[in-house]
Amino acid sequence: MAVVITVPICLLLAVAGLAVYGRAEALGDARTTRSEVGLSLRIQALVHQLQRERGLTNGLLGGEEEFRSPLAATRKRVDTALRAMRPESAVEDVIQRHLQRLADIRSAADKGSRPPQPGADTDTAKRAATLTFYTTAVDALNAVDPVAETATGADRQLRDGLAALRELAAAKESVALERGLLNGVFAKGGFHGREYLTFTEVRATRVAALARFRQIATPPQRAAVKNAFGTEDAERAIAYENRAEDAADGSALRADAGAWWDAMTVLVDDLYAVQQSVGDDARDRADLLSHDAEIGLAAYLVAGALMAALVAALAAFASRSLTRPLGALAETAHDVARHRLPATVARIQQSPQDHVEPRPPADAPDHPDARLLGGAAEIAEVAASLHQVEHTALHLAAQQAGLRRNTTESLANLGRRNQNLVRRQLSLITRLERQELDPDALAELFELDHLATRMRRNAESLLVLAGQNPPRPTAAPAGGLEVVQSAVAEVEHYRRVLIATVEPVRVRGHAVADVAHLLAELIENGLTFSPPNEPVEVHGWYDTEDDTYCFAVVDHGVGMSEADKERANARLSDAGEEALLTAPTRFLGHLVVGRLAHRLGEGAQVHLFDTTGGGLSALLALPGRLLAPAEGPATSLPPVRPAVSSLLNGFRAGVARAEAQSTQGASS
Repeated sequence: MAVVITVPICLLLAVAGLAVYGRAEALGDARTTRSEVGLSLRIQALVHQLQRERGLTNGLLGGEEEFRSPLAATRKRVDTALRAMRPESAVEDVIQRHLQRLADIRSAADKGSRPPQPGADTDTAKRAATLTFYTTAVDALNAVDPVAETATGADRQLRDGLAALRELAAAKESVALERGLLNGVFAKGGFHGREYLTFTEVRATRVAALARFRQIATPPQRAAVKNAFGTEDAERAIAYENRAEDAADGSALRADAGAWWDAMTVLVDDLYAVQQSVGDDARDRADLLSHDAEIGLAAYLVAGALMAALVAALAAFASRSLTRPLGALAETAHDVARHRLPATVARIQQSPQDHVEPRPPADAPDHPDARLLGGAAEIAEVAASLHQVEHTALHLAAQQAGLRRNTTESLANLGRRNQNLVRRQLSLITRLERQELDPDALAELFELDHLATRMRRNAESLLVLAGQNPPRPTAAPAGGLEVVQSAVAEVEHYRRVLIATVEPVRVRGHAVADVAHLLAELIENGLTFSPPNEPVEVHGWYDTEDDTYCFAVVDHGVGMSEADKERANARLSDAGEEALLTAPTRFLGHLVVGRLAHRLGEGAQVHLFDTTGGGLSALLALPGRLLAPAEGPATSLPPVRPAVSSLLNGFRAGVARAEAQSTQGASS
């Protein structure tokens, strides 16, 4: 039933969403078009004033001083229009690139000198350079006119209106350019250079733009343009154009530049008025489209809200048939995941029997029957699958616990066998050493004794990892130096070990073997990761500040990165079974050290830190409860030497960092 309802509802919502999106997009397009039409009209107002300044400047350069006064007023209007365009970023860029030299052009025109353009020396070149400057700026402004890029959607009327506005702007620019060009020609008395060719190109551009305008403009717009070209001033301007056509051979032109300017200015202003009217029509059309889009969007939103309410009601009705069985099933799943399964797994792992029946606790309720819950067949299948998952997890936990137990027992059995064999071997070697008189043979027996001692330590490490190694019995306390010597005797390259000053201390008998074993592992690690010609130092001192005795194993080898050092310190402090199962095999020595430190009890800790000058240092701190009273009269301990002081400071700094990281991890 849920599927039957969900599919049509989803399709209905998708259709409604697409409809609302389409109306919102249409509204955005209409508002953008309205805004850009307004910007286009402001750009054309600036273009209109630049066209006027271009014509007056060209006439002034041609020698007509009467243009100086209207030119000053036109320049003020241009400056006002430029200031109004500053907030528009695209237009601002064009102004910076193409009108940056406007002040120089004006200054050169006022002085009657040539503008700063390389190459030209004649008056004709001066006028041509000035005309090119203004024309380039006008073309750049027309190029960034947003009407040329406005998205008009599917409204044909708005598209045609904007296209007519573009073509009318091109035609008006041609008329204004012709006005400015012939203004200079009439003032100078004839065509010079390429001026006639430019004149014919401008007229051809105007004719083509007007032809395109007539194809897309509305009848009122075509009539307005026709009226602009039908006035007396326009006819007088056409007469001046015909007279200019007859002077193509470069003959003298007798024409009043002022009259030509006045006639063409009226035509340009009339075309500008038509342009503003066309722009107003486009803006009105965009306003209408925006208003219609707003109404349509509001209607679609209301319809969408009603549809969403209907969907919510249908979903609530449909969910009633699913809520109760799914809720009971979810509650059972949570109980299995949070309570029943962890409790059963813990019971299996802690059970000493070889075979444990993987069953839930006796007080655990049975899995819910979907038929009693009122659910469908699918829910019944999910409930059965959940029950099967629970039983499978319990079987896997039982198998894993048995595997771990068997592995641990195998390691312990193998370690005990090796330990017994090595103990017998050491006894035999000791008897042979007592009977041997040959120095060379005795030296070889000593080497064999040392090798067997190392084998005994490996067997004991195996038992430590298996968690079944009782400490070697020691009847009486031993001195700190004796403990260090015992540890050195259990490493391979013992000749490279340098026993520095070890301050007098006595370690209690039950801890002697574990401390020696722990130091042997640390010394072995330092010998392995340091150059063959570098010694490994062992220091021992009493720290009165913390009431502990410290052993330090210092090497000058490759050291460890900060990340590796943090992981190693974590292994040294974690004596659990998970660390043994997850740690790489090359770091098992760290786990042996960690478990031995854990067995020494609270207060015993091992920490790694960098050695000054390179390498790694390991420090073992023994609490006062592991130390036996000193024999003989008490003597004051010597002050800590600089080398020992630096080791102690490094140890304390490393411990402080570890505690800070642990606190930060717990808070996060």
